Order: sequence, then C-alpha cells, then structure tokens
Amino acid sequence: MTLFLQRIIDGLQNGAIYSVVAIPMVLIFKATTLINFAQGELAMIGAFFAFVFAVQAFSMPIILATILAMVLAALIGMGIERTMLRSFDPADHLPVVLITLGVFYIVNAFAGDIWNYQAQADVPNLLYDLPLIGDWMQGRSSFFTSETNKLGLRIQHDSVGLVGALLVMLSALHIVLNRTKMGLAFRGVSSNTEASRLVGIRVGRILSFGWGLACAFGALGAILVAPRITLQPNMMLTVLVYALAAAAFGGLDSVGGAALGGFVVGLLNSVILGYVSDVDRLSSLTAAPLLFPVILLLVVLWFKPTGMFGTKSVERV
Repeated sequence: MTLFLQRIIDGLQNGAIYSVVAIPMVLIFKATTLINFAQGELAMIGAFFAFVFAVQAFSMPIILATILAMVLAALIGMGIERTMLRSFDPADHLPVVLITLGVFYIVNAFAGDIWNYQAQADVPNLLYDLPLIGDWMQGRSSFFTSETNKLGLRIQHDSVGLVGALLVMLSALHIVLNRTKMGLAFRGVSSNTEASRLVGIRVGRILSFGWGLACAFGALGAILVAPRITLQPNMMLTVLVYALAAAAFGGLDSVGGAALGGFVVGLLNSVILGYVSDVDRLSSLTAAPLLFPVILLLVVLWFKPTGMFGTKSVERV
C-alpha cells in the first residue's frame, strides 16, 4: 500500500509538469486548430534566455529574468506567426505543420550550437524567489518526508510549488481570455475566424497575440520545470510527448481539460509503468516510458477525438 500511494504521489508530481507544458499547446490549437510541434523548443529557448539573464551574463534576479524571457519568447512567437505563417491559407494545414517542424529543428540546433547538449549547472529555481513561497521552501528538502509519517511517503516541496504555480497560470489565463478585449477577440477568432473578420476583428493581429501568449506561458513552464528535468536543448522532447497526450485527453481546445489531462497522464503512467517495470521484456526497452502516452493518445483519438472536455465541431452540409 505504501508503494502504491507513493507512486500516486509521484504521478501527480509529474502530472504538474505535463500540465504546465500542455496548456500553451492548447492555446495555439484554439487559435489555429493546429498542433505546434515547435512549442517545446520555443519554451526551451525561453528557459535558456532566463538562464543567461540570471546566471551567465547579467546576474539578474530570477523573477526579473523570467519576465524578460517571457517577453522575448512572446516576441519570437509573434514573429514566427507574422513572417512564416500568416501568408498561408489557414485551411491548408500541411504547410503550417511543416513550418512548425522546421522551426523545431532550427531552434534545437541553434540552442545546441550555443549552449551545447550538456545539462547546465547552477540552474536557478524560480519558486525559491517567489514571495512567501520562497521563504517557506528555503532549507526544506521535502514538504512531507518519510521521517514525518508512518507510511514513509515523500512529497517534494518544489512539486507543491509547481502545482501552485499551475493554479496561478490557469487563473491568469482565465482573466486574460475572459476579462480583456484581446482575450475576448481571441476567443471569437478561435470560435469562428470568418465571422470574427466580418465584425471587424483583425484576425492576423489576434493570431499573433495567441502565439505570443502561448510562447510566453510556455517559457514560464520551461523555467519552472528546468531545475527538475535539467536545462539542455533536448529537455522538452520527452515531456512534449506526455503533454500532447495530456492535451488530447483533456481536449485540444480546453485549457482546463489540458491541465487535468496532465495529472491523469502522470498518474496513470506512474502507476502502470511502476508495476509492469518488473517484467524483464518491458524493462529492457529504452522507449518503455514513452509507450504509455503514445498508446493513450491513440486510444483517445480513436474513441473520443475531441477529448474529455473538448468542443464537438458542428458543420453544415
């Protein structure tokens, strides 16, 4: 029972990481009905920007470095939408998908050439510098240790902080999308592009806003998880597979569904793989950890393509 409960806790801790990465993917999909395959790499480069500002070059406070990295990531996302994607017909998905794949390889090669593919040392943890939370986390190895409970369970303190940051991120997105003019226009464009254009909404500007918002929050997510998964150019490759499964499970057009899907994927992955890892044939496969999210993604797309909380599309014929 102790092992089972610990695997549930570990799954929820990992699920917070998948949720943080899945949310920006959903924002892009809501605006374009396309999966941005470069989302992980754009988030990674944002984490490197913060690392440069805070450690390598300017020795800024990590909070200020994070804000600047989010702004730069947003500008990059808006630039990609304006220069590479806007000239294509939104209904023709193939060119846009190929462009995002190209951006994926370009950004990865760019980061690898500058910072090489080794894990960076002394990566600052944003959670430690946040007001109140940082003071509470200082000097603690875990929130709930094996020495303080009879079951021997362990909950890492930064996982609790990551869940709190996820809730703040969801609250901020809710305010932006529901309480601002740009957010309301973004919701209109994501619902019906042609109708939005007819009522005077500048669709191109709103799509740039969506890309900028997704890249900014993606950079924030990468900065939050970098101390746990190491900062290096390939840091988001594996996480992106889990995040894609989480977004598909919750619904590719549902921000809250993607957040919940991340916890579900993390929980099921930890429990299922935790018990089948004793099987010699499965434990010998290096790709075994990625097997479950791929299977879950295929099952969701087969039986419920819109996800658990996604919106069903209705078309007139």
